Amino acid sequence: MAGGERGFWIREPGIGEIRSEPARDPGPGEVLVRTRWSGVSRGTELLVHGGRVPPSERARMRAPFQEGELPGPVKYGYLNVGIVEQGPAPLLGRTVFALAPHQTASVLPVAAVVPVPAEVPPRRAVLAGVVETALNALWDVPPLIGDRITVVGGGLIGSCVARLAVRQPATAVTVVDIDPARAGTAAALGARFGGPDDAEGEQDVVYHASGTGAGLDLALTLVRTEGTVAELSWYGDVVVAVHLGGDFHARRLTIASSQVGLVAPARRGVRTPHDRLALALELLRDPAFDALLAPARPFDELPALLAEMARGRSDGLCQLIEYGGG
Repeated sequence: MAGGERGFWIREPGIGEIRSEPARDPGPGEVLVRTRWSGVSRGTELLVHGGRVPPSERARMRAPFQEGELPGPVKYGYLNVGIVEQGPAPLLGRTVFALAPHQTASVLPVAAVVPVPAEVPPRRAVLAGVVETALNALWDVPPLIGDRITVVGGGLIGSCVARLAVRQPATAVTVVDIDPARAGTAAALGARFGGPDDAEGEQDVVYHASGTGAGLDLALTLVRTEGTVAELSWYGDVVVAVHLGGDFHARRLTIASSQVGLVAPARRGVRTPHDRLALALELLRDPAFDALLAPARPFDELPALLAEMARGRSDGLCQLIEYGGG
């Protein structure tokens, strides 16, 4: 690798910077990937940026190719698309996705990169890690044909869940969010939209992705008797109070956790994490996912951009970062 590279680091909670880094050539079984696009998810990455990962969860919350340790200095990120510049001949020149941080280039194991299908635009492919999370949720709590489904929380994860659920035959999918501006995104994904006050009950499955205790409480009121709420939110260091009195036991409700760190039990014996990620990229042939992408910003602006996002001053669900040349 000629010359040095650059990577985005969280120096300390709330403060990011771009650092120059030594470059190295890939060894046997490795590839050099030149980054073209990366994506910032508002959920986990803003928790990390703000130093809100509790000490007990820092090991579990490690990104696959993280450098440094939480709360900082740390190089974090997991939505990265680039071009293979060095490595085995079958991969040379291929566009690939990897769970790599925000940096101009990455040296990664061959097994860690997944080729992007030719029909999937590289900028859309940054969503693969998020669609993978949504896919795992539907494996954990699968909807059935004709189900009434509500997704509480119209953020990035919730929106991906909604789009995958919409594609199930004869389902009726509603996204519920406190922000009416997300109605347009829900419509682009083929889902209905509603606010908390007009959400319909008697839902067969409810996926909760709002990241708030109020959202989880709402989800429990919307699901039918003996129904299941799939809990997709991760709260960082926030203690959440959930009301399990009232009719929670009388209606025999279930709260099922779902998390992407392990393949869902229903598929763990027949699908590897690599298989799941490859399937997520296949699902991204669907152009409806473009509705989740915010206009691209240059890599050099990432420190200021994350600070803006932490203050709620950035639009879009997944912020695209552009590295040039792609």
